[in-house]
Amino acid sequence: MKTASSAPNFNYGYPTPGPQNPTGPQVMDHVFFLSQEEWKRVREEERFNFIIIGSGFCALGFADRVLQNDPHARILIIERGPFFLPEHFQNLPLPFQQTLGGLSETFPWTLSASTINQQYIKWQHGMVPFFGGRSTLWSAWCPRPTRDEMRHWPEEVINTAQEYFEQAEYLLNVIPANEIDKDCTALPVGYRPIFGVLQEQLTKRLEKNLNKIGSATRVIPAPLAVGSSTVQGIDFNKFSTPAPLLSLLMKQRQLEQQEKGGSLKIATDCIVSRVVQQEGKATALETSRGIVNVGDAKVILAMGTLPPTTLILNSFPQVTNAGSRFTAHFISSIVARIPRNDYEFNSELEELELAAIYLAGENEHTQGQYHIQITALSDRDPLANAATAARHMPDVVATASMQQLLSSKDYVVFVCAVLGELDYNNPRNRVRKTEGNDLTSNVLLQVEENEKDLAVWDTMEEGTFEALERVLSPQGPGRVEYWHGDANGSGTWQAIRPDPSEIRVPGMVHEGSTLYIGSDEDAVVGLDYRPKGVENVYVTGASLWPVSGSWNPTLTMVGLAQHLADTLSRQSKSEIPPLKEWSLESTKTSSVMS
Repeated sequence: MKTASSAPNFNYGYPTPGPQNPTGPQVMDHVFFLSQEEWKRVREEERFNFIIIGSGFCALGFADRVLQNDPHARILIIERGPFFLPEHFQNLPLPFQQTLGGLSETFPWTLSASTINQQYIKWQHGMVPFFGGRSTLWSAWCPRPTRDEMRHWPEEVINTAQEYFEQAEYLLNVIPANEIDKDCTALPVGYRPIFGVLQEQLTKRLEKNLNKIGSATRVIPAPLAVGSSTVQGIDFNKFSTPAPLLSLLMKQRQLEQQEKGGSLKIATDCIVSRVVQQEGKATALETSRGIVNVGDAKVILAMGTLPPTTLILNSFPQVTNAGSRFTAHFISSIVARIPRNDYEFNSELEELELAAIYLAGENEHTQGQYHIQITALSDRDPLANAATAARHMPDVVATASMQQLLSSKDYVVFVCAVLGELDYNNPRNRVRKTEGNDLTSNVLLQVEENEKDLAVWDTMEEGTFEALERVLSPQGPGRVEYWHGDANGSGTWQAIRPDPSEIRVPGMVHEGSTLYIGSDEDAVVGLDYRPKGVENVYVTGASLWPVSGSWNPTLTMVGLAQHLADTLSRQSKSEIPPLKEWSLESTKTSSVMS
């Protein structure tokens, strides 16, 4: 078995010690990614069927599905950043939680002064410019939106998304929170389950009394991308794309050596700044590592929402309405506690238990949607359980602080991340090209809250208070205390509701709609996923969203990326039929991953 690096003329320290200062990027390039020499050869000699820009969820969903359909397909993935984390940061030791935010987040746009100077909405969360992108730092909530929650979407796209949800769930290892620990009964008492009695009982309370929450529409155990289908003995392992992408690469490398498949190549530290076109057809990519000849390849934009919009604005002036619409989710963070003894199942709770519940609702007048990501914690020894709780926390941002937990050993703590949809009809929300010299960030992002947004915001906060006081508190509102103050600094528990200024988060998440899809004349992207007026470039991700709704977008993003892969890999020509002419039944596969 080979256990050391060697070369013919420098073999295991003979005749000299050889290189002594390898770097992390050199090791990864040597094993997985394209080195400078390999990149030069790829650019000069190789041709591909697909060139994917980005390495997140949509890149994996598309590449995985194409190679299932045709193992001989040749794919190049271009990622702007280097390798950072091998998997989701919550799967790593506790100190890695400090990697969230800070330098791991970039903002490739200029924010308008009118946005940052508003009362509540002030900025948009940024990008994660590393291999795997946001998949290494996300919360993993993956609900299926209902047909009603996808209102104002083209019927063809709704139908396709609904057909692909199950297959996307399989790829992402999505499992409802109430099923995470169902096979852990053999473990010693006190170790598992973490999603046990608390999860079951709180979900039942909400299901039975949902009508007590005036704006609520449905409640379900949180669907989380945490199932470990290939690792025995681990039931909670948050999903991220680095490991599956590298596994796919190694599988294709082996098939290529056996002449049973095509190559999958990955280039990191490679920024695509512009697509060169001739008469609407992409012919080359301008990158920080030189020009890439597109040839007959199809270019797949799989790098979030704003970066592909910027690329379209800089590359294809014939595409109309790009950036004219912008949606996202605004947030409130409400932390409360209820005495544990108030629950009849108190004696059945283990030392540490969690619950994750998804509750949806809407404002009856504006039809603006919201949802609550409810995380409940019963933790009798927060210091001893810190690492376990951090690994299993459903929401990576909306978590209880150590100060909140230490002061609540006799309580169930509820951390509610409440997300509402930004008004998609607000013409003041947009992305526009600027005169900046950097083609990767020469756009201005403007978001201006309006009366519809504020109405939804009021509704979703009232819905959260009603859920806590009318349903989750067995003895009513008088037993609910709310956290007032900074989550990690000074604060107190009080039996009064916090003011909106205390709980409304200034940063938005889940941006979308900048390249919205549709059959109407104004839509930026047609039902074949191509920006109108462009021949061989295709869009994936939430930039396609006509309307954001309030639901977490990842599952739908992956499902539509899988559909695009199915469609393109079964077509021999670049022109593909729109969704309405495509029959899913004729192209279904029996499984998503081999």
